[in-house]
Amino acid sequence: MFEIYSFCRDVDDIADEDGPRPQRLALLSEWRKNIDAVYSGYVPDGLERLAKVISRFGLQKDDFLAVIDGVEMDARADIRAPSLKELDLYCDRVACAVGRLSVRIFGMNETDGKALAHHLGRALQLTNILRDIDEDAAVGRLYLPKEALELANIDGNDPIAVASNPRIGAACAFVVERARGHFTKANEIMSGSPRRVVRAPKIMGAVYRQMLEDMVSRGWALPRDRVHVNKPYLLWIALRHAFV
Repeated sequence: MFEIYSFCRDVDDIADEDGPRPQRLALLSEWRKNIDAVYSGYVPDGLERLAKVISRFGLQKDDFLAVIDGVEMDARADIRAPSLKELDLYCDRVACAVGRLSVRIFGMNETDGKALAHHLGRALQLTNILRDIDEDAAVGRLYLPKEALELANIDGNDPIAVASNPRIGAACAFVVERARGHFTKANEIMSGSPRRVVRAPKIMGAVYRQMLEDMVSRGWALPRDRVHVNKPYLLWIALRHAFV
């Protein structure tokens, strides 16, 4: 899991850095070449441990490339009010693909693992989007889908203007319901899986679901204090799923 995290952190940092976009895209292209090389039998320097993990758990090349494709969407241009279809593709690439890699390490069967990655990945990413509205707006990004903005009668896609619009709560509620639906589906899948293979995703799901509900309770009016799940609750969740 550390190797997967390191890969994701590296490519995500490239997409988010302040360098010229062509430079960022070139660096992501190099990562794509490195992944191709690993699966071709040539391991670039520094990727030896990742190559061992890929071999041991049968991790799929397409999932690594999907993550790169996802962060490349951010590197090419600032995303602003994407369509639901585009947002769903983004979530699948930057979150669900990571899930598909992770469930193989957890030991889930192929069918349930892919289904869990599909739903929990989307639930987590939509929660992130709601949590980071103001931070994203500050760097020129707006991930709330245009369909949600239209529902809330919010015109335009300027991130700062949308983030400060008094009707943003209606747009957020639209995303909240989609996230809740994915959390519910993910919980159904995990409830039918062996406990040992879903401990980690259960912890992630419980923490992020609490974060989502805390944001709903806080509301969407300015000023929006950033929601954090307190440490005692995090410990309780971890202990609960470690032994139950």
